[in-house]
Amino acid sequence: MNNIAILELYINLIIYKVIICCFYMQAYNLIDTTNINEARNQIEKAFKQGIKAIVVAKDDEFNRKILENKKVDVLLFGDFKGRKDRLKQRDSGLNHVLCKLAKDNNIAIGLDFSEIKEKTDFVLADYLGRLMQNIKLCSKYKIKIVLFNAGDKNKHDLFSLLMSLGMPTSTAKYAVDNTF
Repeated sequence: MNNIAILELYINLIIYKVIICCFYMQAYNLIDTTNINEARNQIEKAFKQGIKAIVVAKDDEFNRKILENKKVDVLLFGDFKGRKDRLKQRDSGLNHVLCKLAKDNNIAIGLDFSEIKEKTDFVLADYLGRLMQNIKLCSKYKIKIVLFNAGDKNKHDLFSLLMSLGMPTSTAKYAVDNTF
């Protein structure tokens, strides 16, 4: 190879890396409100600006109304406070109806990992159990999962944690690659 061919290859490689970095560093609008009309307005505004709309999950009715909107990109489940478990199932805020809506409207489910550090053992076990239930539901309905507040953790450790929580390999790879 001559010097010109090597230089062209090097320039193409640099351009490819810049394109990949711009693709993964997308801007997003985190919507954290309990008012459904205010959330819809913020979703519309984010959609018009061309940025991702990420809505923090609240109660079941709010989540259903959000998942019916096709302009939402991610529904983020992070805080499970105030949820009471039933006899055979944990109340994680996600059920089969919401999963069908998410699948039909191509909305990913977000898992927030900022809560893991601050929990005591009993509360952490409850939190991880709810995460496991959400992972099982997302696997059953083939819904994409993304991670939040996991940027400072090692990707291999995150992958291992997700695999131990019951996430399939392909979904775990996608989740680790798509962290915010």
